[in-house]
Amino acid sequence: MELKVLNIKGKETGRKVKLSPEVFGIEPNDHAIYLDVKSHLANKRQGTHKTKERAEIKGSTRKIKKQKGTGTARAGSIKNPLFRGGGRIFGPNPRDYSQKVNKKVKRLARKSALSIKAKQKSIFVIEDFELDTPKTQVYIKMLTSLGLADKKSMLVLGELNKNVYLSSRNLKNSKVVINSELNTYGISNANSLIILESAIAKIESLLNN
Repeated sequence: MELKVLNIKGKETGRKVKLSPEVFGIEPNDHAIYLDVKSHLANKRQGTHKTKERAEIKGSTRKIKKQKGTGTARAGSIKNPLFRGGGRIFGPNPRDYSQKVNKKVKRLARKSALSIKAKQKSIFVIEDFELDTPKTQVYIKMLTSLGLADKKSMLVLGELNKNVYLSSRNLKNSKVVINSELNTYGISNANSLIILESAIAKIESLLNN
């Protein structure tokens, strides 16, 4: 598959880049995508939730009323979960939600997600550009010229560019990553991918190893 290389104004530069069929043209594996996305979302969970159970509640252990003759149910502790302020039954405890996915499955999932985007014609290749200072308006103009101003987009850089990152940081629907940070969830969550010309070879090298 060949894609035209555009500039940041959305105009054609006259160059084309060929996408590797081993990365952008495979038969997508939906299950691999599911496993990788599930793992990614699980790994983002902090797992710091905690409620106090009966033994952890501060309060007297005195029997609050006599066993019989009250006409109500028996009660032996103010910390009973049935009472207001009592301990919670089977409440959440801190835990690790992380899930492991094999490297080959992760690689297959990313290739599958990229292949889906390529098939949907949702990948734009633009020539490398630099920003002297962070300029959000320049970044918005680039998205507008590509028709992505109101859509979720992800820009993939060949190497870290702080000014480009800072220019996009305030935009809700836009994200900037370097090629090594590319993940299945980010690819699938974006409506379109914008890839710098220099990042194509690095992505293919990363996923073909």
